Amino acid sequence: MSEAAQTLTVVIPLQVKLRGGRKTMITNGVMALEGRQDITLIKAVARAFRWRGMLESGAFATINELAAAEKINPSYVSRVLRLTLLAPEVVEAILDGRQPEGVTLPKLMEPFPVEWGRQR
Repeated sequence: MSEAAQTLTVVIPLQVKLRGGRKTMITNGVMALEGRQDITLIKAVARAFRWRGMLESGAFATINELAAAEKINPSYVSRVLRLTLLAPEVVEAILDGRQPEGVTLPKLMEPFPVEWGRQR
């Protein structure tokens, strides 16, 4: 008795999207929460709050001092620090991977309203 080779083909429709500078495969309606988290954006938000804490604690007197210590351009530090002005609900959504599709780090590096109500 001979066993014939059998082939099973599974077709899964998916999209490739950029998330946090990386390409991610997304299946329609079946995307895990972890797959939706923008790691680059999460790291930037965490870095912003860490830097703000360093400035508030007096570890660094100015953004220029902080930038020199971190070996980063002061203008970049200033733009990232603005992320601490995001509404708490927006920060939570970013950390949970629930941010709207257009909310990316490059988008948040552009000027945004500081009023929490207008950010939503």
